[in-house]
Amino acid sequence: MAERALMPPVRPEFEHRQLDSGQIGAVVRPLSAWERVSNITAVRRIFILVVLAAAWEGYARWLDNPLMFPTFSESMGALAEAIEEGVLLERVFTSIRVLLIGYGLGIAIAAVFTTLAVSTRIGTDLLSTLTAMFNPLPAIALLPLALLWFGLGIPSLVFVIIHSVLWAVALNTHTGFLSVSETLRMVGQNYGLRGVNYVMRILIPAAFPSILSGLKIGWAFSWRTLIAAELVFGVSSRSGGLGWFIFEKRNQLETASVFAGLTTVIIIGLVVESVVFRTVETHTVRKWGMQR
Repeated sequence: MAERALMPPVRPEFEHRQLDSGQIGAVVRPLSAWERVSNITAVRRIFILVVLAAAWEGYARWLDNPLMFPTFSESMGALAEAIEEGVLLERVFTSIRVLLIGYGLGIAIAAVFTTLAVSTRIGTDLLSTLTAMFNPLPAIALLPLALLWFGLGIPSLVFVIIHSVLWAVALNTHTGFLSVSETLRMVGQNYGLRGVNYVMRILIPAAFPSILSGLKIGWAFSWRTLIAAELVFGVSSRSGGLGWFIFEKRNQLETASVFAGLTTVIIIGLVVESVVFRTVETHTVRKWGMQR
């Protein structure tokens, strides 16, 4: 009784009645088969693609004009036929080879510009000025000059690809470098890091999310520019690229093959984005806890 008298009174607004566990319901409920499947990202994306393909097929059958808009099945048949003949794969390899050359050179030049920009004030002013001048300029607009300077061939394609990659990668990389915290900067300076070592050991790891974003944008720009340039003058050494394949089939009024070429462009873009860049992202910024 004495212990009970010493206990504080229970205020009615904070009084809670204990419920039977049977009234609460299941705290942990096993997921249904549909919920488990729908939680898989790949399954959701495949479902979206299936819906788009069904809409394509339905609209093309309703339109009933294969010359203007072939069905999905006809386009996939043309795609399979072009792959079987080997023509499409040859054009794809030609485009990928040119793309890798231009993309690699663009990244290398962007690395030089950004290294100068973070090392000297003149380099910062140079990068800012050049980016403001040339970044708004479409790469395809330089095509006449590329033809004049380098002639009809791979060097002209590489030139316009470098332009499309350079400024996007340099701008995103430099922005990422500027966002690096002062604490990390002082750590590098206290260890005596300068120039290239400072960039490689401090700035690049800290700014890698922005760098990766710039690489993605540069890839998209370069792929679009390459296909557009090949549509105009894609023949080189008697073999054109994927854009020239689309142009040829358009001239021959093989619309299903045109859609097959466009589908190939989309598939390559999806593979690079979902496999290459996603793998790099998973093993770097996500692993480091820099992105959710």
